[in-house]
Amino acid sequence: MPTAVITGANSGIGNALAQILVKESQALRHMQGYKVIAADIELGDPIKSLGCENIKLDITSPDDIQNFKEQVGDQPIDMLLNIAGVMSPHSSDTLQTVSLPTFQATFAVNTFGPLLLTQALLPNILLSPHPRIAVMSSRVGSMGDNSSGGSYSYRASKAAVNSLFKSMAVDLREKNVPVILLHPGIVKTNLDKRWGEGGALDFKGAVEPEVAAGELWRVLMGKGMESTGKFYHRNGEELPW
Repeated sequence: MPTAVITGANSGIGNALAQILVKESQALRHMQGYKVIAADIELGDPIKSLGCENIKLDITSPDDIQNFKEQVGDQPIDMLLNIAGVMSPHSSDTLQTVSLPTFQATFAVNTFGPLLLTQALLPNILLSPHPRIAVMSSRVGSMGDNSSGGSYSYRASKAAVNSLFKSMAVDLREKNVPVILLHPGIVKTNLDKRWGEGGALDFKGAVEPEVAAGELWRVLMGKGMESTGKFYHRNGEELPW
């Protein structure tokens, strides 16, 4: 049975994607569903109710990442979904207000954490016959698509994670490991609510996490090595850097 690891699984899109993985496993229990390992800094009711293994993981902590690696052991990991993310309130992330602590806290979760977790689990990923790595980015990380400004730490953290995972895609191409970067669109989560505080988002088109997760899953499962290192909207559109 293939193994999938997903971070940020206690809420929002991470929890919705974990539900999809678990349901697929239940539906395919006589075939090849996924063994799901759900991780989050908080192990609340949403992650506990998934019915799969869950492990506490603060992706900003090297010790937590090492402990997670030790709990996973030497088993192959067929899919790693780096979904966990944070966003500071609009009021503390403007040109006038953004600070070094805001940058550090945002980058720790959105940029450094996904890379360092993937690095720690890479030996497990390379044991899989059909591995796949994905990271949740955001369209606001696109410099070519930036027409509204603002959210300095959040934008920069997503642009940086794009850069890191693009490099990862190049480095892992010869290993036949596709690396896919995803944009969920406007979703009714706490993160997008914070983005909308400054009037930057029109929530009329916002969708529930379950809708976004379903579309992201279809995009992800439809991509292989021909799409490695590319950046996709949940509707399948390739996004500019």
